[in-house]
Amino acid sequence: MAGYFVAAGLHRSGASSVHPLAAPAAATAAASTTCEPVRGANLSLLLLGLYLVPLGDGAMKACLPALGGDQFDPADPDEQRQEVSFYNWYTFAASTGGFVGLVFIVWVQNSKGWGVGFPICAAFVLLGLLVWAAAFPLYRNRLPTGSPITRILQRVTVCLEKAAVRTGNEAGAWSLCSVNQVEETKILLRMAPIFAAAVLGYIPMPLILTFTVQQGSTMNTKLGSLVTLVLYDRAIVPPLRRLTGYVGGVTHLQRIGVGFVATVMATAVAAVVETRRKSTAGIPLSVFWLTPQFFLIGIFDVTSFVGLLEFFCSEVSMGMKSIGGSIFYCILGVSAWLGSLLIQVTNRVTPRGGSGGWLDGANLNNGKLERFYVVLCIIEVVALLSYVFFARRYVYRNEQKVVTQGGTMCDTGSGADMI
Repeated sequence: MAGYFVAAGLHRSGASSVHPLAAPAAATAAASTTCEPVRGANLSLLLLGLYLVPLGDGAMKACLPALGGDQFDPADPDEQRQEVSFYNWYTFAASTGGFVGLVFIVWVQNSKGWGVGFPICAAFVLLGLLVWAAAFPLYRNRLPTGSPITRILQRVTVCLEKAAVRTGNEAGAWSLCSVNQVEETKILLRMAPIFAAAVLGYIPMPLILTFTVQQGSTMNTKLGSLVTLVLYDRAIVPPLRRLTGYVGGVTHLQRIGVGFVATVMATAVAAVVETRRKSTAGIPLSVFWLTPQFFLIGIFDVTSFVGLLEFFCSEVSMGMKSIGGSIFYCILGVSAWLGSLLIQVTNRVTPRGGSGGWLDGANLNNGKLERFYVVLCIIEVVALLSYVFFARRYVYRNEQKVVTQGGTMCDTGSGADMI
C-alpha cells in the first residue's frame, strides 16, 4: 500500500507537470520567462501528488526495517550476524537509491523535464513493489496484535502514577491494563532521553550539508557513505566481534556515540575551513578543503544513522517494531525543523549596525558562517555530553553478545556496564 501511494503520488506529480490544465498559461508560452502561481483545480492535482509521496514514503520507512528485522532469529548464531548486517545493507540500499536519484533522475529532469522525471521515479517504485511482493511466500510474517499506541494510551488512562495489573475479565482494556502494556510504556520512557539527545545531535547535520554546498560545489556524501558502509560491515565488524564478543562489534549506543564525536569534529573543521576561505581575500579556495568535513559526515552516517535505527528497532517489544523505525525517522524530522528554527533565530538576534544577520543574503562572504558553525559545534558538544550521560545509565532490553549453540560467548552483566 505504501509503495502504491508513492508511485501514485509521483504519477500525479508527473501528470501535473505535463497536463495542459495543470500548467499555468504563462508557463506554457514558449517566449515567456515567468510562471504564474498554480491555482484552483491545477493546484489540487499537484498537491494530491505531493501529499501521496510522503504518505507512502513514511509508511515504507516505518515498516521496512521492522519487516527486515523480523526475518532473523536472534537465537540462531548465523541469523543473529545476518540481522546486524541487514541494517547496514538496508542503509546501503537507501543511500544507493538517493545517489542514483541525485545523479540520474536530476539529469533526466534537467534535460527532459519533470514530465519525464516523475514517471521514471514512479516506474522505479512500482518495480521495487513488484520485487517485494514476489517474495511474499518467503517472508516470516508476524500477525499484528493491535496498535501499540492504543495500548500505551490505555496504560496512561488506567493510572498516571501507579501501574494497575489486570486480574480478570470483568473490566475493559481502558479500566485495567496488562503487564505487557506496562512494560511497553516503560520501554518508551527509557528510550525518551536517548531520543532527545539524538534530536539535539542531529540538528547540525543538514545545516552543514546545506552550507557546505554553498561553500564549494554540489558534492554529496552519499558515495563516500556507501563505500564506508561496505568497509565497516565487511572489514571492521568481524575483527571487532572477535575482540569484544558483541555481535555488532560494539554496542548500539557505542556506535551512535562514535557518530556524535565525528559530528563535533565536523562542525569544528567546518568553522576552521570557512575562516580560512574568507581569509584568502577573494582568491578561490580549493574544494578539497571540504574533504575532511565530508569524511567526518560520512562516518556519522555509517555509525549514528545505522546505530540509531538498529537501536530503536531492537529495543522495542515485538509488537512495537514499526514504532521503533518511526521513532528514528521522527528524530530526523524534528531535528530538521529545529535547524530551520535555529537559522531564523540566528538571523533575528545577530544583526549589528544596520547589517544583516550572520546568515542573511546569498553571498556567504558578507555573512558570518564561521560563527554559526561555532554555534553548531557548541550544540553538538552539549548533545554529546547529554547523550553520554543518558547512555551510561541505559539498561539494554536485549542481549547483544554473540550467540553460540550452547548460549552466549560470555555473560554481559548489567545493561549499564555495556553502554
